[in-house]
Amino acid sequence: MLRAILLTIFGFAFILSGMIEPKELKVGDKAENFSLANIDGKLISLDSYENAIGYVVIFTCNNCPYAKAYQKRIAELHNEYAPKGIPVIAINPNDSKEKIKQRSKEKNYPFAYLHDETQEVTRAYGASKTPHVFILNKEKTVMYIGAIDNNYKDAAAADKRYVVDALDAMLANKKIEVTNTRALGCSIKWRNS
Repeated sequence: MLRAILLTIFGFAFILSGMIEPKELKVGDKAENFSLANIDGKLISLDSYENAIGYVVIFTCNNCPYAKAYQKRIAELHNEYAPKGIPVIAINPNDSKEKIKQRSKEKNYPFAYLHDETQEVTRAYGASKTPHVFILNKEKTVMYIGAIDNNYKDAAAADKRYVVDALDAMLANKKIEVTNTRALGCSIKWRNS
């Protein structure tokens, strides 16, 4: 009896402290728009990209080994697909504004790198790892959720390029074959709500 009471109390404590990760958006759900500060202080939303036919929203951070391993690939995705109407929008829920700005300048990121200071956007999307990818179509419907590819250590050794395959299918008006994969990375560092 005492054990059940203690488990109940600890369960409520986790819920109230915001330590339980939010539910994840599902493929087919409409994603919420957002307005977050870019490194230059300008507010960016999905609607900021008037001519976009889709979006690659990637929750990432500066220090996770997985996120660091994917930095170059994220920039390459943006350089390849932004001219085709599908920009990368990176959102950092873990690091300070100053660290985000510094990393963006060091790496010369070509994409928007936004600070989710309150983590509200991260929670609304249900991101749980860094990096965690959400591909949206023009109507902001979720088309793919998960990992960038299947080899974080070596891009050349990846034989499954989930994001590239999904974006190519979207551009060709074809069905996306793989719509969900497990995001590989470090857990989001949740702050109390």
